[in-house]
Amino acid sequence: MNQRQTTARPYKGEPAEQRRARRRAALMQAALDLIGGEGWQAATVRGVSSRAGLNDRYFYESFTDLDELLLAVVDDQAGQGAQTILTAARNAPRHLRTRTQITITAILDFLTSDPRRIRLMAVEFPASALLQQRKREIIRFLAGIFTGQVHEVLDEVPLSSEDLDLTALTITAGLWETITLWLRGDLSTSRQHLTDYIVALLLATTALPAALDNELS
Repeated sequence: MNQRQTTARPYKGEPAEQRRARRRAALMQAALDLIGGEGWQAATVRGVSSRAGLNDRYFYESFTDLDELLLAVVDDQAGQGAQTILTAARNAPRHLRTRTQITITAILDFLTSDPRRIRLMAVEFPASALLQQRKREIIRFLAGIFTGQVHEVLDEVPLSSEDLDLTALTITAGLWETITLWLRGDLSTSRQHLTDYIVALLLATTALPAALDNELS
């Protein structure tokens, strides 16, 4: 019987499941701290466990290996980012430009508010084959949010489902790369100009149906 299968017992009034959840959260926090410091290439099971204040045997209570831990951290950050987008959109008026402006501002606020996130997106994602695969999955998920917002804001969507999906993927993947370059310092543009540009780009997609009609006619 391995550690994940052991019988749960309360300890000092705290149920075993809560203790496991607390230790898992501590390991994920330690991993994110490591990403923001030495970088993930310096990660070891013992090092992450020590940073979390845990004996390394507790690592395997929650994760099979470092890859699983890294993906858990990435999924947690992606989930927080998606929630940021949805909350910003939900609280914004049902007006295309206003909602777009508020949502893009919220995304950049989220990414730049924590240096660990900046390094995760700007350094760790490009350097990891594992994260490149996860990146593709996240982009598809975010593209789904984009599509949902289009239907939410526009009374009538003038694109076919196929073309809307293509637009969502193109915009989402392109913005990921552009924002990554900006976070890395490879784009010498101000945050305000970047925000204004992205908003203008997104609003410009409303002209896409006419352009497609001209191209396909």
